[in-house]
Amino acid sequence: MAPGLAGGPGLAPAGGSAESTGPGTGPPVSPGRYPGSTSLRGSVSPLPGSPSPPPPPPIPGPSAVTVGGGADEVRHERSNLAGVRHILLVLSGKGGVGKSTISTELALSLRHSGKKVGILDVDLCGPSIPRMFRVQDNSVHQCDSGWVPVFVDQDKSISLMSIGFLLENPDDAVVWRGPKKNALIKQFVADVAWGDLDFLIVDTPPGTSDEHISTVEALRPYQLLGAILVTTPQAVSVGDVRRELTFCKKMNLRVLGIVENMSGFVCPHCSECTNIFSKGGGEELAKHAGVPFLGCVPLDPQLSQSLEEGRDFIQEFPKSSAFPALAHIAQQILDGTSQQSS
Repeated sequence: MAPGLAGGPGLAPAGGSAESTGPGTGPPVSPGRYPGSTSLRGSVSPLPGSPSPPPPPPIPGPSAVTVGGGADEVRHERSNLAGVRHILLVLSGKGGVGKSTISTELALSLRHSGKKVGILDVDLCGPSIPRMFRVQDNSVHQCDSGWVPVFVDQDKSISLMSIGFLLENPDDAVVWRGPKKNALIKQFVADVAWGDLDFLIVDTPPGTSDEHISTVEALRPYQLLGAILVTTPQAVSVGDVRRELTFCKKMNLRVLGIVENMSGFVCPHCSECTNIFSKGGGEELAKHAGVPFLGCVPLDPQLSQSLEEGRDFIQEFPKSSAFPALAHIAQQILDGTSQQSS
C-alpha cells in the first residue's frame, strides 16, 4: 500500500435512509441524530421557473441569516465553511473524461489517509456522485444549522451534497437556465452544514460557463486551494482542457496539476498495457503550461466495477493497475497542503 494510505473500514450505508443497502456493514447514519430535521427529497423541481428549495431557518446569535442576505449572509456562509481546511475543484473542458471518477477516488484515498472529506457535486444536469457511492436513494435533511449532507459511512468521514438527493425522480432532466443554476450553487455554498473537513472536493460539469464562474466566485472568500484538471490522452480532449487552463488563469485560480485519465488499458489476464486513446497528451500539456503533472490513471475493469457497484476501490483492489496512480495523486495533494501549511 502506498505511503500515507492506511487501510480502513469499507463504505457503509448512510445519509438518513434506513433502506440503504450500500457497501459495508453497520447501521445507517440516521437523520434522527438531527432533532427537528426534515427531508428535502423532492424539494427541487427540474422544470424551468420552479421555486428554489427552502433555505434553512435563521441561526440564532451572531451568525443569524436575515432574508435579503448582505453581511449577515456572509457570516452564515463563514459559519458553514469555517471548519473546511482545503477546497479542491475538479475541472475539465471536456465531458466524459472521468472528473467524477477522480473526485470519488481522491476522496476515498484521502479518507484512507485519515482525512475527513466532503464532495460537493455541482454538475446539476448530470449528478453522478450519489450513484458512485451507492447512496442515490438517500435524502438530504434540513435542520437548524443548515442542510445536512449525506454521510457515506458511520464515522462520517465522507459527506456528499448533490442535486441528485433533492429530485423526486432521479430520471428527471434538470431544465434550468443559468440564473437558476447559479442560485442553487450559491445555496449549496451558503446552506450546507459540512462541519469539520480536511478537504472539500467540488465535482464540476464540463466547460467554462455559468456553473464554473458561480462556483469559483462563491468559494473565493474561503480556503480555495486550487484546481485539478482532468483530461484523456487524445488531442481533442487535451485541446479542451487547454481552454480550461485559460479559464483558471482568467479567474486567478491556482492549478494544482493535471491528471491524464484512461491512459492505456491494462489487460486483467496478461497485464499488458494497450494505449487505446494514445498516451502522453496530459503530461505534454502540463509541461507546456508549466503546471504539475499529477499522473496517469489507466483504464481498469476493477475500477469501473467498483464505481458501478458503489464499492471502495482503494480498499478492495490495492493490487490493481490503477491503485498506485490514484494513491500517488492523493499523496501529492497531501504533500502540497503540508508544504503550504509549513
